[in-house]
Amino acid sequence: MLVSATEMLRKAVEGHYAVGQFNINNLEWTKSILQTAQELQSPVILGVSEGAGKYMTGFKTVAAMVGAMIDEMGITVPVATHLDHGTYDGCYKCIKAGFSSIMFDGSHYPIDENVAKTKELVAIAHAMGISIEAEVGAIGGEEDGVVGMGECADPDECKMIADLGIDFLAAGIGNIHGKYPANWKGLSFETLAAIKAKTGDMPLVLHGGTGIPADMIRKAIDLGVAKINVNTECQLSFAAATRKYIEEGKDEQGKGYDPRKLLAPGAAAIKETVKEKMELFGSVGKA
Repeated sequence: MLVSATEMLRKAVEGHYAVGQFNINNLEWTKSILQTAQELQSPVILGVSEGAGKYMTGFKTVAAMVGAMIDEMGITVPVATHLDHGTYDGCYKCIKAGFSSIMFDGSHYPIDENVAKTKELVAIAHAMGISIEAEVGAIGGEEDGVVGMGECADPDECKMIADLGIDFLAAGIGNIHGKYPANWKGLSFETLAAIKAKTGDMPLVLHGGTGIPADMIRKAIDLGVAKINVNTECQLSFAAATRKYIEEGKDEQGKGYDPRKLLAPGAAAIKETVKEKMELFGSVGKA
């Protein structure tokens, strides 16, 4: 069932686990993630970047597809459709399209502008029953053309944004989008603990969940992280399974070129990746 992410993340904080946000890029990805969530009885957040939304012809298409799939597949676990790293205009588009959750990434603005824009969007989102995530500090790497160096967030600025009434907060703690380099210094748990001390029971969000060691994931959850984003790892597993299928010549056997057969190994690989993450995050059976 389609819901805002507020309640599922509140329960995650209370239960000391995290809900996974898995980004979707097409029908196969969406189907695989929803199937896994239902099988494991886990709440789930379907993340949609502005680039992915454009690729799928627009946010209205995405919202209609997810809503129809929830109905056709008989999905009963809580599902949120969430804009990932949204611009100010992108947030309004997703609200209008029928998303149940949005993220406004104002981290690249001066803090006063981030506060002003976030405050406005909080009022609009909550009036529509939509949950809203905001960001302070920078997530390393690149996401839809936004490049961050992985700067750690200022705990006082985190409190300023949290006090606006947002539902959950993304704060940079040394995390990176994409693959983590060999010389990565790891997460700054000192920063995370300081942010937690300032923001209380506010659900915190860990972007760049791909490649972070399991022990760091568990420690982050202990320190208040209730939402963890995964995208690159699904892309890698999908690509590897598809490559194997083609390199083994299976696309030339019978009607192996049929896209339903060609994409099936990748879709199955995504299910395995999502299952591993849900088990690590502790969300299995929490629907």
